[in-house]
Amino acid sequence: MPYPVVIVDRAGTVRHANPRASSLLPAVNCGAPLTGSVPAWLADGHAHRMRGGSRAGAAVSGPVGERTYEAHATVQDDGDVVWWLLDDTDHRLAREALRMERERTAFLAEASNMLLSSLNLERCMDATAQLAAEYLADAALVIAPRTGRVLPVVLCLRGEAPQPFRWNVDPEDVPGLGEALQGFPPVPSRWIDPASAPGWLVPDGFGAVGSIVITPLPGHGVPAGALVLLRRSGETAFSADEEVFARLFAARAGAAMSAARLYAEQSSLAQTLMQDLLPPVLHRVSGVEFAGGYRASKDQERIGGDFYDVHPATADGEESFAVLGDVCGKGLEAAVLTGKIRNILQALLPMAGDHQRVIELLNSALLNSRTTRFATLVMASVVREGGGVRLRVTSAGHEPSLIVRGDGTVEEGMSRGTLVGVLPEARATTTQETLRPGDFCVLFTDGFTEAKGGPLGSELFGESRVKRALAQCAGMPAEAVVEHMLMLAAQWVGPDVHDDMAIMIISAPRSTHLSAVGGHTRGRFTA
Repeated sequence: MPYPVVIVDRAGTVRHANPRASSLLPAVNCGAPLTGSVPAWLADGHAHRMRGGSRAGAAVSGPVGERTYEAHATVQDDGDVVWWLLDDTDHRLAREALRMERERTAFLAEASNMLLSSLNLERCMDATAQLAAEYLADAALVIAPRTGRVLPVVLCLRGEAPQPFRWNVDPEDVPGLGEALQGFPPVPSRWIDPASAPGWLVPDGFGAVGSIVITPLPGHGVPAGALVLLRRSGETAFSADEEVFARLFAARAGAAMSAARLYAEQSSLAQTLMQDLLPPVLHRVSGVEFAGGYRASKDQERIGGDFYDVHPATADGEESFAVLGDVCGKGLEAAVLTGKIRNILQALLPMAGDHQRVIELLNSALLNSRTTRFATLVMASVVREGGGVRLRVTSAGHEPSLIVRGDGTVEEGMSRGTLVGVLPEARATTTQETLRPGDFCVLFTDGFTEAKGGPLGSELFGESRVKRALAQCAGMPAEAVVEHMLMLAAQWVGPDVHDDMAIMIISAPRSTHLSAVGGHTRGRFTA
């Protein structure tokens, strides 16, 4: 027979063993008891069968030397049991490899989901160290590239939470670590003497190190750091297959850390640039109340094409310069042009008293630029005069300004003009307005009038609603008017997409105010 065969009678005595069985099991002799002649797993399997504990055809398996075998039983008519031994080593190794591959694939999928769930670099480092300590080693260290003189490190022991550190150490003290931090291929673990590991690399209470794996964390163009895996002395050393798997994990972790670092850098850069693009906070300037509000388009949320600025007068009795504008489009591209226009207007402040000249120079600058976008804007030169405020208002293709009197009357400004950045010549008219105490002037963009919403979701807010809403704000402080208008607009559009909205209030303060003594007496008007 091509397989080892052993025949055993009812009493458990070997009746026959073919040459292959004798070669595989030298202790098997005819007439000798099965127990003691064969491996214990086969003797136990036979005894169990004879007690009726195994169904017909069931097999038992176990090692014979360095190989594994499956033993299949066939019961003869006379009660003898024929055991057929099949070499199962290759099948077992294949099954084990398949099981291991499935576990590793599941681990890599879990690791990828966990690492990519956050664009925070510290969280990515924590997750990398924790996953590596849980599945790959007894302890793991994630080391980021040096910042100044220190190495950012996250250390994690199996079963414990990751801990961040910043160590002033030399990575060259560890063979292969300096190279890994520079993105060079890893040094095989068999080349690293665990006894040479410096004290700062080994966690407190870890004990003697048995084996070390150091692999780079590859990033997008630049190395993201290095991963160090430690196993205690007495544990199985890292195999070549485990080192390859560690590099597969490190590739995913490095990509996640690199993406998080890139996001942090871009976010910091965007935040820095955005500070100059966002409208300023307005307040009282030279005795005149200014207030402004801004709401970016729904699909942008932060910056857009609407803007406003107030440039205070340099001396008493001189005019402050206020401007509100709307750049064609929305989002980042519109915000960039907004920043350019604001910078141009800043440079033109010495001639801000001549509105027409400012418009002409701004128009020329936009025509000579690479952008094809245009803008509308309204300018106001403001000065406190007696108890009121005198305004000179110039509109360049923009929504007309509105004057709200103390009694709720709303008047529309008469200044008109062409938008800037399109025609070779930009012309506009300048009108003069006077605000009495309690009156205020409203400059706003078409994001309010063209806001779609309402009960049907498609109706424009319109100029008439803007005027009615402002009439109800008569006598309110400038900041309260801004908040009220932004709240009405938000309620009108709801969750739908809308354009950028900007509003500025220029108010003549009342000459009297209500005061109380100690917060208990009746209020009285005082000059």
